[in-house]
Amino acid sequence: MDVQRTGSVVRPPSPMESLEKQLSCPICLEMFTKPVVILPCQHNLCRSCASDLYDSRNPYRFSGGVFRCPTCRFEVVLDRHGVHGLQRNLLVENIIDIYKQQQEGSNTGGSGNPEPSLKPKETKEPLCQEHEDERINIYCITCQVPTCSMCKVFGQHKDCEVSPLSSVYQTQKAELSNAIDTLVASNGRLQALLHQMEDSCRAVQENSQRAKQGLAERFDLLYAVLEERKGLMLEQIGTEQDQKVAVLRALAQRYGERLLASSELTDTAVRALEQGGAAEFLLASKGLILRTKDAAKGSLGEERPEPGFEKMDHFTLSTEHVEAVLSKMDFGLPEEDEFEDAEEEEEE
Repeated sequence: MDVQRTGSVVRPPSPMESLEKQLSCPICLEMFTKPVVILPCQHNLCRSCASDLYDSRNPYRFSGGVFRCPTCRFEVVLDRHGVHGLQRNLLVENIIDIYKQQQEGSNTGGSGNPEPSLKPKETKEPLCQEHEDERINIYCITCQVPTCSMCKVFGQHKDCEVSPLSSVYQTQKAELSNAIDTLVASNGRLQALLHQMEDSCRAVQENSQRAKQGLAERFDLLYAVLEERKGLMLEQIGTEQDQKVAVLRALAQRYGERLLASSELTDTAVRALEQGGAAEFLLASKGLILRTKDAAKGSLGEERPEPGFEKMDHFTLSTEHVEAVLSKMDFGLPEEDEFEDAEEEEEE
């Protein structure tokens, strides 16, 4: 049995197939669906695919998060807008539009399947609506519309300035191309500005955090100084309190001892008065009378605290000038100037 073998020639991919491969999303493996977003690693994604991937790994939809590029695994920190905060790649979107237009205008192969081709499809030139058999082959510069030769000779454009359609086509095509280049360059500048603004935002946040930390440290120092002064002044009040209480308790002890001796002397004198014999009374009365008088005189000359001894008013603290300084405390005025101004106001 003879087996007929037929060799197959693998044709190299056409330019359009290579372009289609470059325009494929690494997530859905299909051609990009607009809008297309670009990551800082310069890889492109369908925004819808990127959003689905981000939502699947961030089910609770926290504000911001980390997104990993499916192509190179580069991690991108997203803000509160998530995937919608990424920059659109308008250049890729324009290429996709041109590619689809080229595909729609490509020729059909012999097998009925569309064959990609870089050559534009040959189509008939449109005909003039006023003159059905005339092709549109000139361009009215005055009215800014394409028209036919008959309209120039006999029609509404006979007094207008016209030019060949091909020359105007090439001119406007070049003008549009230049406008696209300018727009792409402008988009690049805008993207650079966006990155600059993001860097500036991060710098502002970092500087603000450092300023907050420095301010908190300065206030903590003030709190520590106030607490130290408070402790010292409370200690002074407590020391004087202990001293005065000790003096008063010593006097009270002396008064108590004197009162006890006086009470005993009073009892002795009363018992002497109750004795019936005159001779016996007179034997003890003289000394008893002297002791009683001395005791009475001694009670009148006992040591007493000075008037106002119990007061603590001299410990009153005046904080008005400090309160004035604290109320005027700001970032622009040095502390020394603040204290000088407060002292001047207090003197006035």
